[in-house]
Amino acid sequence: MPDLYDVAAIGNAIVDVIAPATDAFLTSEDLAKGAMTLIDEARAERLYAKMAAGVEASGGSAANTIAGVASLGGRAAFIGKVADDQLGKVFAHDMRAIGAGFDTPPLKGGPATARSLINVTPEGQRTMATFLGASNSLTADDVDVKLIECSKIIYLEGYLFDPPEARAAFAKAAALARSNGRLLAFTLSDPFVVDRHRAALLEFIETQVDVLFANHSEVTSLFETDDFDVALAAVRDLPLIGAVTRSEKGSVIVGNGEIHMIDAFPVEKVIDTTGAGDQYAAGFLLGLAQDRDLGDCGRLGALAAGEVITHYGPRPQVSLKDLAAANGL
Repeated sequence: MPDLYDVAAIGNAIVDVIAPATDAFLTSEDLAKGAMTLIDEARAERLYAKMAAGVEASGGSAANTIAGVASLGGRAAFIGKVADDQLGKVFAHDMRAIGAGFDTPPLKGGPATARSLINVTPEGQRTMATFLGASNSLTADDVDVKLIECSKIIYLEGYLFDPPEARAAFAKAAALARSNGRLLAFTLSDPFVVDRHRAALLEFIETQVDVLFANHSEVTSLFETDDFDVALAAVRDLPLIGAVTRSEKGSVIVGNGEIHMIDAFPVEKVIDTTGAGDQYAAGFLLGLAQDRDLGDCGRLGALAAGEVITHYGPRPQVSLKDLAAANGL
């Protein structure tokens, strides 16, 4: 089957609400700084009412990555569940407006479209409180077999490991990718995901994954160590490509007998780190789809991450394709 897409991703379809906040506000709302906390719809409404004025934008980790791939000029598609409501329509419109394929049928008669309430402290750190809503209703039936078969790389987010129905969709997509010889990429998503599912994640990574994304906290949690070098050595022992991001320290890429230290893309000021890992994955994955070497993949990822941290919101605000060209990538 011909390659119609460079990257197809499966993940939670979420609308983000992003607002500035103080450390005192996080403490008063019992929110762990820099982490993601799952909340119910009632708490989402209460927290939203207390947050400062902010911006609303379609988000969700893997969906943000697809937006980045599209901005880089890649061919991209997304599978995720929204409700048949206003926010769901906004999400669908936003995905299609950037040129990404999005045809997952909306949920009727169930919970509302998911939203993530993101409070950003002055140094740019984001703290997320997420109501998963309709995104938790993603099932294996929503996984489009033909879409998986015609995509070079299938990208899955770790958040899907939590709800059982979504995990079934996750497993179906992984099996289809493997049986069709497609690269399977996976991001750990958040330390809380690792802590909840460490054994199952390790088994999945060791047997199914071709490309693994993680940040410093996630990878050290996965291997239950405080020593980054020990965790990185464990990644190097796996039969895959590992890309580990380290915020201002850049990233480290291991795999194929290689190791690459990639500098962070220089920016004047960090405004909001929301989406940095998602955009790093976008650049890296498109580089792989274009058969670039691992160093170039990392630099493309760093460029995409660098752009998104200079403004509020998890998706690019300029053409990443043009930005890459201007920087020799």
